[in-house]
Amino acid sequence: MTVSLPLVFDAPRRGMPPRHLADLDAEGRRAAVEELGLPKFRADQIARQYYGRLQADPEQMTDLPAPVREKIGEALFPPLMSVVKHVACDGGETRKTLWRAGDGTLLESVLMRYPDRATLCISSQAGCGMACPFCATGQGGLNRNLSTAEIVDQVRAAAAAMRDGEVAGGPGRLSNIVFMGMGEPLANYKRVVAAVRRITSPSPDGFGISQRNVVVSTVGLAPAIRKLADEDLSVTLAVSLHTPDDELRDTLVPVNNRWAVAEVLDAARYYADKSGRRVSIEYALIRDINDQPWRADMLGQKLHKALGSRVHVNVIPLNPTPGSKWDASPKPVETEFVRRVNAQGVPCTVRDTRGQEIAAACGQLAAEG
Repeated sequence: MTVSLPLVFDAPRRGMPPRHLADLDAEGRRAAVEELGLPKFRADQIARQYYGRLQADPEQMTDLPAPVREKIGEALFPPLMSVVKHVACDGGETRKTLWRAGDGTLLESVLMRYPDRATLCISSQAGCGMACPFCATGQGGLNRNLSTAEIVDQVRAAAAAMRDGEVAGGPGRLSNIVFMGMGEPLANYKRVVAAVRRITSPSPDGFGISQRNVVVSTVGLAPAIRKLADEDLSVTLAVSLHTPDDELRDTLVPVNNRWAVAEVLDAARYYADKSGRRVSIEYALIRDINDQPWRADMLGQKLHKALGSRVHVNVIPLNPTPGSKWDASPKPVETEFVRRVNAQGVPCTVRDTRGQEIAAACGQLAAEG
């Protein structure tokens, strides 16, 4: 099976929303307020409202003179996304949000509260063009890239929801971000990297979430992994490998036709070398497809050779999607698979999945209104 994939990492700006404050870095913000005839210091003042106070409505920014709020709103706060619905499970501690962008595009994010952290799974594209056959998002195809501001505002909204006690458990703090929602983050490279910088920079440039608490996932766009390594970030790289052999991966993860397993692992090693961070390997375990003992052995051997101690395998029990022929592996098979990977000297654990019953788990996001 051969799939034609684009040579570029960034699709055209088709359907992108108007410029928003969160699209701009510090220099861009200063230029924008000067265009409005305002003094430069207003740029940081507005940014502190957005990133520090999580306020996206200029009319509520009471430290700004009332006469300029409307002008700032029109120039820097165009309507980005509106909530279509929230769906909760796990006693209210997992909440999926369906968003509608200004052009009608639908996307989803998932907020998960744990005893020691609150994690937001965010989307970087509306849909996904990677066409992995066991993933609902991939089967829906790619609608468009999200803008930097559309990515960032998912974080602002979740941080405000945690602060205001909208999630079961009372007021809290958003601490972790995973780019594991809809889309292939590294196929929207420039906007995702810009979003990471906004998410992790301290106010007034961002939300101040630790880079070490941010995970950027990829199906294995090897050149983009290397490019990300050269950004000198300390985010965790997660590679959705799903099988250690090229023959099966060509079908399960069609981008493997462009960048094979060896090339992906070589790029992952480069990322580990440059960042000093351990690479996470994601492995959706599928009954009778990729759960054989010999594949567990091969996975452990290849990862140990490529990455040594700087790797961890997350086994993900396959999450069912409507009408799919794919199914999760039986528990004894899963246990043996994990045991065999660990036996090769590679740490391997089963991920605690959340949100299956509301189609909010890995591979289930389809943004259906």
